[in-house]
Amino acid sequence: MSSATENGVGGSRNTNIEKTYKKTTSSALKGAIQLGIGYTVGNLTSKPDRDVLMQDFYVVESVFLPSEGSNLTPAHRFPDFRFKTYAPLAFRYFRELFGIKPDDYLYSICKNPLIELSNPGASSSLFYLTSDDEFIVKTVQHKEAEFLQKLLPGYYMNLNQNPRTLLPKFYGLYCVQSGGMNIRLVVMNNVLPRPIKMHYKYDLKGSTYKRRASRKERDKTCPTYKDLDFQDMHEEGLHFDTETYNALMKTLQRDCRVLESFKIMDYSLLLGVHVLDQSQRDEEASQVGGDGRRPVGQKVLYSTAMESIQGDGRAGEVTTTDDTMGGIPARTHKDEKLLIFLGIIDILQSYRFIKKLEHSWKALVYDGDSVSVHRPGFYANRFLKFMSTRVFRKIQTIRFSPSRRTRNSIPALKASSQEILLQSEDRNEDRKDRLTGARSLASLDGPAFGSRPRPNPVLPASPLREAASMATTISTSSLFTNDPYLEPYSEDRVRLASGSTFTLEDSAICLTSEQSTPDMDQDDGSVLDVYL
Repeated sequence: MSSATENGVGGSRNTNIEKTYKKTTSSALKGAIQLGIGYTVGNLTSKPDRDVLMQDFYVVESVFLPSEGSNLTPAHRFPDFRFKTYAPLAFRYFRELFGIKPDDYLYSICKNPLIELSNPGASSSLFYLTSDDEFIVKTVQHKEAEFLQKLLPGYYMNLNQNPRTLLPKFYGLYCVQSGGMNIRLVVMNNVLPRPIKMHYKYDLKGSTYKRRASRKERDKTCPTYKDLDFQDMHEEGLHFDTETYNALMKTLQRDCRVLESFKIMDYSLLLGVHVLDQSQRDEEASQVGGDGRRPVGQKVLYSTAMESIQGDGRAGEVTTTDDTMGGIPARTHKDEKLLIFLGIIDILQSYRFIKKLEHSWKALVYDGDSVSVHRPGFYANRFLKFMSTRVFRKIQTIRFSPSRRTRNSIPALKASSQEILLQSEDRNEDRKDRLTGARSLASLDGPAFGSRPRPNPVLPASPLREAASMATTISTSSLFTNDPYLEPYSEDRVRLASGSTFTLEDSAICLTSEQSTPDMDQDDGSVLDVYL
């Protein structure tokens, strides 16, 4: 490939323009991170294990690493730098809590070069990923690092109570001093594993003010969308079974309560959606960042999404994962199969004076409840409401169980059927009286019928009790009786237009009677009414 094609500009030889952060190149920063962590973690192994004390949260250790090396540090090809480690014993305890051994920690961070990731947020932070997909190294501002130091005692207490959490898991806090600049770093768990392709990625806060991805972000290969984008693309939300939904919401409620107690706001839910059906169609299930490797499960305890929302586990438990990489199974409203990966990020924003001013200013111009910066209590409630109603939804399962009303309806229906029987007998007596009157009227017109015997229009009524005991529906429709003797008088045809319906359903007898208005034909003053 020609250099012009590589550069996109005619013939320039600067194929890679390296990024700089606070006057330090990216390669020098990555090298300083690996050298500094390698030294401090290795030196920590000589210190005996003991309980964490309150003063351990405020200890800061510092070491100078010149490029030519020293009696304690190796030589390197980067500019001289000083490396600081904050609360080393406390963070060692955190790593042990999640089953991270010192050798594994060093192997993950120092074995292979760190992978630089793009930053979809508004901050200028740098993100580095370890080659085994276990840890994220992120640069933070001075205020954020200072806030994390103050947060450590409460964070320690919370992790002891709830090691399974969607909050960030901090494994180390460091500072690289180079060229007169301080570059502060935190090492955290990786929320979105690279072996699984994320077809959709979202940064959700539960607010609506300017919560749509920019055009520049949308042009990326794997853009990170925001709240309004999610509502447009997943209007019906993501559906989980009842047990998973309850576990997820319980974890979110507990985590938000902890954040509110620390007066933390402006955090986000990082959500990755992997569409299993689309992955199978595209034959991408076995690809890992394009290198064709099979997915390998993360080794850190409680690091996957499914582990984070399930019940308490034993400290020594080692969870093996398959190709799902610990994703949470879900479905769309179109019944597409999904894997969900998620975690709460950006929790180092406290509701300080500057944030209060920001909220007050935005509330004057826009709807105060729609902006992301808000007091911690309101922010947590809005965040949970958005997640529980718009983002995550419970699959409604339909189960048939006979109600008490149905079970208790048989005796009542038996009593009501007896009433109907008594009423029907009274109606039959009335009908007989009317039919007798009809015969007497017809006898006045004897010559009209001649000496021929008149057919008896009264039909025997079928017993209602026998009909109700049958498990079928008996329906009598309109009946017409044609008598050859009445041929000259076709208008005197007998029409039986009444109907009775009996149903037996779910072991409960339901009786309904539908009475239609009988046709009344008059001929020479004679009236004939027939009822069944």
